[in-house]
Amino acid sequence: MKAIAIIQARMGASRLPGKVLMPLGESCVLDYVVSRCKAVEGLAAVVVATTRARRDDAVAAWCGENGVEVFRGSEEDVLSRFLEAAEPHAPDYVLRVTADNPFFDYLLASEMLKAALRESADLVAVEKGHPLGLAVELVRYDVLRRIGEIGREPRHREHVTYYAYEFPEQFRIVRIGVPEALRHPELRITVDTEEDYALCREVAAAFSGQKTVPTEEVVRYLLRHPETAAINRHVRQKPVV
Repeated sequence: MKAIAIIQARMGASRLPGKVLMPLGESCVLDYVVSRCKAVEGLAAVVVATTRARRDDAVAAWCGENGVEVFRGSEEDVLSRFLEAAEPHAPDYVLRVTADNPFFDYLLASEMLKAALRESADLVAVEKGHPLGLAVELVRYDVLRRIGEIGREPRHREHVTYYAYEFPEQFRIVRIGVPEALRHPELRITVDTEEDYALCREVAAAFSGQKTVPTEEVVRYLLRHPETAAINRHVRQKPVV
């Protein structure tokens, strides 16, 4: 089984523009995400999929300077960007990662690859009950191409796998369990707002130089430091429309 990771990354976020290249620890947010993708067992490649917009020249430049494969495609049609980024690799599965989750659980992602092989899954997701920002998705490449053909609504093009969740009867969706130590949905460990960024900077400082600190340790740290966990507790996630 050949699997690759594709990280969707752009500078034009509405809530926090430029967040993917904001400083974090000794590097930047995107560096944390790339480093954690490289720690996932069984991946053949890691690709950053950004846009052709001029403001994303900075993302492409960072990738060039750091030896990271980059693909540039549509800004609005994220699904087509994923498909075009994956095509040269001809993978069996694509791990979908977003560049605003610098502490996503790469160990859980490794288990997802094993589950895909074991269950012949079309899509592997994580059960609900975890902190926002920890999970990724694994989708079969031919299924992603099929979604690209039939998912025509804006929400399907923007959110890549949304069609599969909207019409689950058409796919074999496998969900893997969340370890007990990660069952804290009250936590936000993502970078979508200034408050989110402040929290992640606190975490990065606590684990200085450890871009691949296990996610369970991050959760334990936040539970031990409720004043840090409270920084972004009031933030609400934007709905899918």
